[in-house]
Amino acid sequence: METKNGKSGLTSMPQATVAPAGGVGGGGGGITPMKNGLKDNANGPRVVTIYKTETGFGFNVRGQVSEGGQLRSINGELYAPLQHVSAVLDNGAAEQAGIKKGDRILEVNHVNVEGATHKQVVDLIKSGGDTLTLTVISVTQQEAERLEPTEDPGGYSYIDYSEKRSLPISIPDYNIIHRGNERYVVFNIHMAGRQLCSRRYREFANLHQLLKKEFSGFNFPKMPGKWPFQLNEQQLDARRRGLEQYLEKVCAVRVIAECDAVQEFLTDSADDVAASPVDIKIMLPDHAVVTVSVRKSANAQLVWEQLVQRANLTSYTQQYFYLFEIVEYNFERKLQPHEIPHQLYVQNYSTASSTCLCVRRWLFSIEREVSLPAGEQAAKFIFYQAVDEVNRSNIRADGRLYELKALQDSKKADEYLSLARTLPGYGDIVFPHCTCDSRKEGHVVPAVGMKSFRLHACREDGALEAQTVELQWATISRWESDEESMAFCFQYSRSDKPPRWVKVFTPYHAFLADCFDRIMEERAWDDTGE
Repeated sequence: METKNGKSGLTSMPQATVAPAGGVGGGGGGITPMKNGLKDNANGPRVVTIYKTETGFGFNVRGQVSEGGQLRSINGELYAPLQHVSAVLDNGAAEQAGIKKGDRILEVNHVNVEGATHKQVVDLIKSGGDTLTLTVISVTQQEAERLEPTEDPGGYSYIDYSEKRSLPISIPDYNIIHRGNERYVVFNIHMAGRQLCSRRYREFANLHQLLKKEFSGFNFPKMPGKWPFQLNEQQLDARRRGLEQYLEKVCAVRVIAECDAVQEFLTDSADDVAASPVDIKIMLPDHAVVTVSVRKSANAQLVWEQLVQRANLTSYTQQYFYLFEIVEYNFERKLQPHEIPHQLYVQNYSTASSTCLCVRRWLFSIEREVSLPAGEQAAKFIFYQAVDEVNRSNIRADGRLYELKALQDSKKADEYLSLARTLPGYGDIVFPHCTCDSRKEGHVVPAVGMKSFRLHACREDGALEAQTVELQWATISRWESDEESMAFCFQYSRSDKPPRWVKVFTPYHAFLADCFDRIMEERAWDDTGE
């Protein structure tokens, strides 16, 4: 399997076995150039090429630290002592290349390392830069257990711990839980002011042991010690601070913070979901942040209803706005009523912003917008969102930008909107660039508006090009969201030609389908005078 775009791949060397350095009977150590001898052996060596990623090569190696040693039989062949793979990072470069835990390393970058010292092997691995070629021998679990007790417990990590990032993780407080006859303490873990979950001390201790096992090459910070007696308030606060410092240091290392054990630890358990309500912060269009208290299992519709009461949203605002998720810079996705907003906190825990939820306009009709009563809350929110869209260049101000800036005051909102409504892109939802089956090279930027659906041609980096395909709504007959292919599909009619299906490959295919449904609903308003 060839490797492209820097991803790890596997190159196999069929039916190959390798003569030990110095001959089978030599028992010598050190590093010598490798000469491969071919033999019909299905369990023989194979060549694996690993391409370094942001998490390094993604495996740990252990083995002897001294040179030479007694020959050992591996899969029926005699070899001098070999380093072995003691751990493989899930979805890391080594795993993708086909490296397995327990593999014995015969060659590093085409140099024989039978009987070599640990330092010699380390130096060889480092010398290859971002590409590593290993000749390895896979062994059974029983074979691995037979071989490993004789090897040195020391090891060297080829997982990259150097990439650091500062995450705003904290444990601001704790709760004392009484459940039946049991009394215990849970520590509340927050990310950027958002509560993720609550965990007992023993769960922290279990996480620590799991991480030490998976990342044996990392020097972990000290955990607060166990205490056999009930802790007083001062001792509990000291434990809280110690656990907070532990999480800060561990989560600062990207490869550890993104591993399954940490992700599961920061995700709600069944007990958490049933526990006391949590505070969820939601940003309004005027950038004010409102906090609502809901159960973690509350769906988007329940959270919206709580927000309506908490923020005193008017009937117009309730009709023309809804909850959105801030999924990437300059783009928000409307939530489905059944989605669980608190789960989005966990999925987006690495973002430093105060919230990943906001209220955005869910209205395309300009006529309905203009008919709003003067001073209406919804009209004010529309003004603030229009300012955002101009700043994002979704509303193309071109030579009118100076005029808009002069009117960018809430007291001049009517004048600002009167001008903004005349500009291209007003009231549209612009999606991130993506691929499309009607365009062989480059990407497209989908844009949904009351007048039409447009596909702007762009380069793969999102830079817009001159070509735009604009489809009037009357020409679009069918559309659907295809979860399996992660695509939005639509059919449009062409004069003197049969209708054509087009696929737009975007992770936001369901939201794009929602937009089409909403457009058709609003067109029916205009047709019926509703």
